[in-house]
Amino acid sequence: MNGHCNGKVNDATSAAHRMHETSRKEAEDESRLPALEAAYTSILRELGEDTDRQGLLRTPLRAAKAMQFLTKGYHETIDDILNNAIFDEDHDEMVIVKGIDMFSLCEHHPGVHIGYIPNKKVVGLSKLARIVEIFSRRLQVQERLTKQIAMGISEALQPKGVAVVIEAAHMCMVMRGVQKMNSRTVTSTMLGVYLEDPKTREEFLTLSQHY
Repeated sequence: MNGHCNGKVNDATSAAHRMHETSRKEAEDESRLPALEAAYTSILRELGEDTDRQGLLRTPLRAAKAMQFLTKGYHETIDDILNNAIFDEDHDEMVIVKGIDMFSLCEHHPGVHIGYIPNKKVVGLSKLARIVEIFSRRLQVQERLTKQIAMGISEALQPKGVAVVIEAAHMCMVMRGVQKMNSRTVTSTMLGVYLEDPKTREEFLTLSQHY
């Protein structure tokens, strides 16, 4: 009985702590807005725009809020989103979530494919997409992003193996620079049995291509 009550108390304490952390992060974001807004005002002026004209009066503030959203991954952790979503399960077959949509500063329109082989613990499938979002909502390069996702899943679940493949179209190549409309960049990170066993790796790569 005491253990049951203690469990409820611990859950309530954790929930209160998460609410406090959310409020604190929101307050920090609000405190940073004036500096970001001023920076965007300066950028627009340097581009030759009149920031006092009606159409641009609130543009710096909108841009500042948009940048905060696009980089919110800096203020999120895997522990934040995996709370109570890891379950004990005697399942040792491959789990694949593929075609996860993602937008990141530098990479646009990628497909992210994730596979892992559980070691007595599984995670809610939507949480894998949330892990992708945590790391993608930062200033990123695709190679680092791929590894961060794989390492994050590995540290949280301690599975027998993790595989992550990202296929991305880079807008910096499409809209400017070489302007190659159909270019794609593919990166992968393999950990555990995916790295050690060619057959397991081949199975994941074959299944992840059919979407």
